[in-house]
Amino acid sequence: MTAATKQEIYRHLRAFAAHFTPPAPFSPRVEISDGQIIMMMSPAGRHDLAALRIERQLQPQLPPGIVATTSGDIEEAALGQLRRPDVLVLPEAAMDTDDAISPRALLAAVEIVSPSNPENDYESKLRHYPQLGIPHYLIVDPRDGTCVHYWAITTRSGTAAYDARVPYVFGDKITIREWVIDTGELPRYDQDPQ
Repeated sequence: MTAATKQEIYRHLRAFAAHFTPPAPFSPRVEISDGQIIMMMSPAGRHDLAALRIERQLQPQLPPGIVATTSGDIEEAALGQLRRPDVLVLPEAAMDTDDAISPRALLAAVEIVSPSNPENDYESKLRHYPQLGIPHYLIVDPRDGTCVHYWAITTRSGTAAYDARVPYVFGDKITIREWVIDTGELPRYDQDPQ
């Protein structure tokens, strides 16, 4: 499939997604990747709580003009990607748009693993985020209380990938650039649902 064909497919999916309302219990937000629309379950309370706590921890550590936020789509039409990270760290000026944010503006992206679709964070986004130029990617997994920080993008055979990886467990303090996230404050999903 040619790059032009991939972009045409993406444009059609993007137009469809703009007018599509997923049925409950799916989130009204969708992502597009690999020529598919990805419907996501509405986040659980602890999912959003983890994202909120990370945002609150990061914000006071960031220099003027840099923000941590739990809202904003990122888009790279040439790569057929529309994503919505759970926490974005980026220059505030990059949000001054009527469209999706350029992923190349991000300094870091944090994903809180969903119980219903963990492979989206561990496989698809891990493959695509370095191609989108996101220098730091943190996966937080409340299912088992683990995290993985990826960084150091390298390109081999025309494909970008993260070259460095450090695993953590809840309770550890994670350093990303000069910022620290205390994972001891993050909730875990219920281990014994009733």
